[in-house]
Amino acid sequence: MLVGAVLSTRTRDEVTVEAVRRLLKRAPDPQALCRLDIATIRRLIYPVGFYRTKAELLRKMAEEIITRHQGAVPRSRTALLALPGVGPKVANIVLARGLGIPAIAVDTHVHRIANRLGLVKTRKPAETERKLMAVVPEECWIELNPLLVALGQTICLPRNPRCQLCPLDPLCPKRGLSRARMSR
Repeated sequence: MLVGAVLSTRTRDEVTVEAVRRLLKRAPDPQALCRLDIATIRRLIYPVGFYRTKAELLRKMAEEIITRHQGAVPRSRTALLALPGVGPKVANIVLARGLGIPAIAVDTHVHRIANRLGLVKTRKPAETERKLMAVVPEECWIELNPLLVALGQTICLPRNPRCQLCPLDPLCPKRGLSRARMSR
């Protein structure tokens, strides 16, 4: 989950899935990843966005996991954030989806839709995360990201949302949308 979350940033899902598959086939654990040279890691993860940088970060991350965490992915947000290449979104994805620990991962879809639905009124993802934690019950945190991402990728599109197909349409204040931008 950690490798997939790191590779997924600024990369389409289908590209990420294939890159993760190739990399984990050759390096199923941090020790095996550390044995690969950077050029090999780059080849395995290409064409993910920023693959050169991510290859180096993945190698450093594996080294940190071995030396500081006895080869296991850390189970705390603070420890995850201390790993190279791990920001708040990645840390929260790993906690929620990988470890089953309540966390809200905020990406562009979650940020946009939470604001459009009127759940929050924020300008930055970090604000969105904090405010969602205050209004969404903790037992819903793990599932919030995949649900809003799916909605954002299929119906509540950035430019021309398909409001007529949305199950939340009757409840949605459509904040930030002009009538012209809503698909008929």
